[in-house]
Amino acid sequence: MFAIAYRMLGSVGDAEDIVQEAFLRYHQAVSEQASVESPRAFLATVTTRLSVDFLRSARVRREAYLGPWLPEPLLADPAAPDPARHAEDADSLSMAFLLVLERLNPVERAVFLLRDVFGYGYDEVARIVGKSESNCRQLALRARRHVTEHKPRFESSRQQRETLAARFFAALADGAVDDLVTMLADDVVVFGDGGGTSPSWPRPIAGRDRVSRLLAGVGQQIGEIGARIEQAEVNGQPGAVVYDGDGGVISVFCLEIAGGLIQTFRSVINPAKLRHIGPLTTLREQRGQNHPG
Repeated sequence: MFAIAYRMLGSVGDAEDIVQEAFLRYHQAVSEQASVESPRAFLATVTTRLSVDFLRSARVRREAYLGPWLPEPLLADPAAPDPARHAEDADSLSMAFLLVLERLNPVERAVFLLRDVFGYGYDEVARIVGKSESNCRQLALRARRHVTEHKPRFESSRQQRETLAARFFAALADGAVDDLVTMLADDVVVFGDGGGTSPSWPRPIAGRDRVSRLLAGVGQQIGEIGARIEQAEVNGQPGAVVYDGDGGVISVFCLEIAGGLIQTFRSVINPAKLRHIGPLTTLREQRGQNHPG
C-alpha cells in the first residue's frame, strides 16, 4: 500500500496518511459487512483511489510551489532485498522516474504503476480505477510511451555507482573543485528543492564549470558549520544525508550516474520534506550558531 501511494504522490508523509486512511476504511468495511472477499484488492483499490483524489487537489499546490519541486527523499531499508528485486525497485523509486510520472495525469499514473510496476492484470486495474479494460489498455499504452521517451538511464553496475558516489562525496566534503570536475558530465544539472527556505536554488544550474564551483561552495559551507556527509541510498540511487554535529538533518542529496559520470545532482533542503528522516536543523540555524550576530 505504501509502495503504491508513495510512487503516486512522491511524498512519504502523504503516503503514510493515505495508508492509514485505507486501513480505517478496511476495518469499517469489515465491521459493516463481517468480511471482505479480498483484503488485498480492497486495500489496493482504496489506496489508489485516495491517491488519485489527493493528486487532483495537490496539482494546484505544486504549481504554486516556490522553486523546483522534488519528491520527498526515501532512504533505503537497511534490510536490503535480493539484488534482482532491488534493481527493479530502485528504478521505479528514483527521483527521475517519479518526476517523469508527474507529467502523467493521476489516472494514467495509477494505471501505469499498477500494470507495469506492480504487475496487476488489466481486469484488476480496471476494477481499481473504475474504467473499462480497453480504456485501461489505452491509458497504459499512452503512459508507457511517455515514460519510455523520458525514462532516465542509470549506470548498470551498482558497484560502479557506489564507488563513484563515494569519491564524489569525499571531494565535496573537501571542496576539491578539480576532483569534482572530473566526475561531472558536460551537461550536468543541479536541482534544489528548498520550498522557499533559505538558502535555495530557485532555478536549475547547468554545466560542468558552474556546477563544480557551486558544489565546491556547498562543501565549504558544510565544513564551516562542522556538518558531516553520510553516504546513503536515496530513492534507489546513490546519495547522502547531511547531518549537523548533533545529528540533526540539514539536507539530502541524490545523484544520477550514467556513463561513468554524474548527470544530475538533486538536493532537498525543505524541512517539511525531511521530517521522516530524523530530527531537523537548517543551514541558516547552523550558520547563526557558528557566526553569532
